[in-house]
Amino acid sequence: MRPGLSVTQIVGASLVANQFASALSPRTEIGDSYDFVIVGGGQAGLVLGARLSEDKNHTVLVLESGGDGDEFRKRIDTPAYSYFDSLWTTPLNWDFYTVAQPNANNREIDWPRGKVLGGSSAINGLYMTRPGEDEINAWKDMLGDMDGADNWSWESFYASLKKSETFTPPTDGVVDEARITWDASNHGTNGPIHTTYPDYTFPEVGDWLTSLETLGIEISDDMYGGETWGADVSTSCINPSNWTRSYSRSGYLDPLPERDNYDVLANAHVTRLLFEDSTSSDKKTASAVEYTTDKGSTKLKVKVNKEVILASGTIGSPAVLLYSGVGPKDVLSEAGVDLVSELPGVGQHLQDHFSATVKWSANVDTAGSIFYDGGKDKNDPKFLTYIDSAIAYVNSTAIYGSQVAKYQSKLLDSIDQYAPNTTYDDGVIAGYKAICNTTASKIFNTPTGQVELLFMNSDANGDIGITAAIQHPFSHGRIYINSSNPMDYPVIDPNYLANPADAELLLEGIKLARKIGETKPMSKSLTNETSPGLTVQSDEEWVEWLRKSAGTEFHPSSSCAMLPEKQGGVVDANLLVYGLTNVRVADASIIPISLSTHLMSSTYGVAEQASDIIRAYHNLPAEPVPAFSGSGSSNSTPSSSAVATKKSGSANSNGGAAVGTALSLAWTSVVLVSVHAIVGYGVFV
Repeated sequence: MRPGLSVTQIVGASLVANQFASALSPRTEIGDSYDFVIVGGGQAGLVLGARLSEDKNHTVLVLESGGDGDEFRKRIDTPAYSYFDSLWTTPLNWDFYTVAQPNANNREIDWPRGKVLGGSSAINGLYMTRPGEDEINAWKDMLGDMDGADNWSWESFYASLKKSETFTPPTDGVVDEARITWDASNHGTNGPIHTTYPDYTFPEVGDWLTSLETLGIEISDDMYGGETWGADVSTSCINPSNWTRSYSRSGYLDPLPERDNYDVLANAHVTRLLFEDSTSSDKKTASAVEYTTDKGSTKLKVKVNKEVILASGTIGSPAVLLYSGVGPKDVLSEAGVDLVSELPGVGQHLQDHFSATVKWSANVDTAGSIFYDGGKDKNDPKFLTYIDSAIAYVNSTAIYGSQVAKYQSKLLDSIDQYAPNTTYDDGVIAGYKAICNTTASKIFNTPTGQVELLFMNSDANGDIGITAAIQHPFSHGRIYINSSNPMDYPVIDPNYLANPADAELLLEGIKLARKIGETKPMSKSLTNETSPGLTVQSDEEWVEWLRKSAGTEFHPSSSCAMLPEKQGGVVDANLLVYGLTNVRVADASIIPISLSTHLMSSTYGVAEQASDIIRAYHNLPAEPVPAFSGSGSSNSTPSSSAVATKKSGSANSNGGAAVGTALSLAWTSVVLVSVHAIVGYGVFV
């Protein structure tokens, strides 16, 4: 049954919460120094801030380049608005673009990322899928006997994934219509991020699963237990208590009690890390973080007592290192940045899911037609909970049948031929080969999905689409800089389709997408293929269309890869940057292998795991301050417009425990009117 609070409960909780609110004293200044300075208040950064500030003897600061997003809060909170009132056109989007892609019709492809409290978790499509056990263990195996490697085994990582989650089963009507299955034992029960299913669906979601079954792709109820193959309806980051988006801010920041050791500063763009003067060749130590609050006109700095933790995402984290003088010597020299520590792998090994969509006109109501044509359910609150979430992960056997070994051999042969050119560092080239060989040898021939398929019915003209996206690309790119001005955007070059193996795999995926649309019962709702259209038939025509039409699935990773340094690695298994004593990276950029999943859950897992590693290293106290009350998290809209908060610590140190788990949502809604002053940095669909 759907959980919720009665009016009596909400009012009662509000009265109790007001007693706490009157004692709080938010201020707008921050301190001169902190034990931990976290660069980026997005998805990973707010996890780290919440967890590290649980330790009363540590001070924590989060610096966020974006604003708080409160003026767009309704659009953030409403699940359906991720399609119908997209935040991509607002200042909450970094609005990145790639350089022209020579193997994709020389197009510059947009890469939207969240520039707001909660980062991309505030503006994405809410999918909460998980990676596979085979992939995570392959990552761990690449680390060899490195200290801390066991932190990245499936068993350990799975625990972190579940730690972040509170799962609620779907409502009865949705279960029946969409044919949803699930295994509650695979999910978390007391984490900050709420996951469930929309309270509104379409018969075509159930038809999707039936058509895939007809094609031999079975329905899975173990997608969240490490077996990422088969057809499913994904969970989404939705809080069923109020049917709003559950994201990094609403889960890991808004519900927190006052803490005098934790500050978050908005609109503070980090320009570089400052290092202690040293005449030796020993590892460098970060002494301060430089930032600006006025677009670079004034440079400020905050001292670092223990560590800097980069959580700025796959684009932002390598950029901060590069502008700080840490990275490939040739890149820094050409950009005019003084070399502090040579680390050739910074920005390298960039991977992304490349995708394309076949579309049909439809003879049924779709989410798009209801919203844009004023359908009868347009103003139904349940309708505004709907987001596309029907998926399938298709493995190599389903794609190639008896030819799997033949294609695997082609993959292995392509690795040497399409490795980065000889101007790249030998270690980076070795890392490319290690990643691709691991992918081809340990992942491709397992049941793990190689192509993701997505059912999409939110198109503005009422079309229904089926998307295909490759999950383990053999074309790797890089993030680099071409300027010494930290206010300039880094250069993004994903190098799409540089290895022809990717085009061949995406070709098979997109042909399968069309086949699903032509298979009953799905085909009964589709009337005419509108893109690319039935004139595209031959493999050559398909590939030509893909080069013109395919784009990002919004899942970039691996630009600060966790690998041995001799393979172009940037961080070790404890997330420490090679050559630096006290700088770590903890976000999607450290994952060395592109994972067969949307990246949101994995990013929460990385941040939770990172928090445990850091706290263990610094000898966490025996009795940390509790971070959360039960599973409650709120998406209420605070009214304060302050830029930063210096916590007074006068509130109940047990947070919402005095109100009770069942009332934590209402407690948060009131308390944040006083304590809000905060924000996030730049992850998608």
